[in-house]
Amino acid sequence: MSKYIATLIDTTGIQPYIFGSNRLRENIGASYLVEQATNGWVKCALRQIFGENVYIPKPEQEEKCIEHDSLDAELVYTGGGNAVILFKNREDKESAIKFTKRLSKRVLQEAPGLKIVVAHSEPFEWGNKLSGIVDSLMKELERKKREYNPSVPLLGLGVTANCLSTGLSAVDTSDRYSVTTSYPVSREIVEKLRAVDPKNKAPANQELKDTIFKNLPLGNYIVPYDVDDLGRTEGKSSYMAIVHADGNGMSDRFKEHGRKCKTDREYITAMRELSKTVNQAGVNALKKVAQRVIQLADGKLQEQFAITERDGEKYLPFRPIVYGGDDVTFVCDGRLGLSLAALYLKEFADQQVADGKDLTACAGIAIVKTHYPFARAYQLSESLCRKAKNFVRSEKERLRISDFSALDWHIAPSGLLGSISDIRQREYQVAEGNLTMRPLYLHSDSDWRNWDDFSEVVHEFNTHPDWTNRRNKVIALREQLRQGSEKTKQFLQVYGLNENYLPRFSKSKYDNLYQSGWTEDPRTNTRVCGYFDAIEAMEFHIPLKEKTDGDLLPENAAFE
Repeated sequence: MSKYIATLIDTTGIQPYIFGSNRLRENIGASYLVEQATNGWVKCALRQIFGENVYIPKPEQEEKCIEHDSLDAELVYTGGGNAVILFKNREDKESAIKFTKRLSKRVLQEAPGLKIVVAHSEPFEWGNKLSGIVDSLMKELERKKREYNPSVPLLGLGVTANCLSTGLSAVDTSDRYSVTTSYPVSREIVEKLRAVDPKNKAPANQELKDTIFKNLPLGNYIVPYDVDDLGRTEGKSSYMAIVHADGNGMSDRFKEHGRKCKTDREYITAMRELSKTVNQAGVNALKKVAQRVIQLADGKLQEQFAITERDGEKYLPFRPIVYGGDDVTFVCDGRLGLSLAALYLKEFADQQVADGKDLTACAGIAIVKTHYPFARAYQLSESLCRKAKNFVRSEKERLRISDFSALDWHIAPSGLLGSISDIRQREYQVAEGNLTMRPLYLHSDSDWRNWDDFSEVVHEFNTHPDWTNRRNKVIALREQLRQGSEKTKQFLQVYGLNENYLPRFSKSKYDNLYQSGWTEDPRTNTRVCGYFDAIEAMEFHIPLKEKTDGDLLPENAAFE
């Protein structure tokens, strides 16, 4: 009876590799190379070694099985930054090792600086063991990542120039890769820039167009390579937003889905389908976001929005960096970050996946000055996403509820000092309690701290006659909120607002919230302010409503 080898491939240090640079163009190229290393190059290496005697799943292609069709290898699935492959057992794992060498060589040559980690199983007989074997390989990969000893690269001689992005020895200059400015670059940055270089057919941009912008009316819009092209209004708004979103509990869902399978073939089919549908869910949700941005740029929404134009070209104020699957990162004009993040979470939750369970995710939004260091801004967005996930876990435990989507953000008009927890302790804690109510539920039928209620309150501050075009009055309210509920009540009386009071959160059960701006927080048993966040977000909240009826995209809108 034939025996088989299971091989699991993963990457390590992805976030520093993609976002370690402060140049968006390099981040884009790095993201493309990571996707190739665990997807495109895996498939290419399998075809080069085994020719027609390997099965790589494709739509509308006859399925082959390694246990029946005399195959040397079968790709189980790729997704989420890893890949699982089955090999027919040869002497001393010959096929699996040959493949690993071929893939590793290409990664070293074409994605220097990127680290891949590989684990091979012991030979096993076909039956119902594959689920447990893959789980064991995942634990083995985690062990290898923890024990990984980073090599110390040769930093060059005294006569060499250093790369501005990596600090390694420079081998070229950026202007040779269609970059308008010239600076020294290392081999790692050369390959990242080649991925977005039009002279090299810009494969990263082509991949984006074939995936996220496929069948969308992109027209003559350019998807930007530079944060300066994200649509900011010169002299008025110069912020960018980095949005990082991640699905809730996806790793456990994959494991649980696999453990239900009774045979190895059933496991392969189930994992392949779940990976495919999760990947498509992320793509579909981001496509809906892209379509809404195009509508905004075309003037088809209620809000007017300035678009960057240069040399006859128009730039879309939105750029996906990491996409596909449940892990997504995109950058956009700072005024769009909150609304686009909420739209992505809503659209992601509407997708259907193979295990039949609802999808939820969390998002962190870092809104910073356009030329703030990109790497630090991404770290902030990732920290905010973690805070949202921690919030989900604590609320699940407190209320005995299932997973839900949540979002958290931070607006930084200047530099950042310390962690996000330090910042909130220093800047948002006052004598009465907590000025910030973040993180928020994306949707809640019972908790007033949800995105829809918050969005409506911000809209009221921006449009209601009591507040619109009265910036000094709003600023004065913000300062009174810092002083506490009694000072806020006095402020409302002075301005004759003791009838309308403050904009109301529709889900709030507490009259003191809209009458004084403060209420009790059952999450922490302390006092919390409901309006400081809304005032802070007034300039960074653009409702994405259509001019016709204000509805969101049709429920049956579909993309091929």
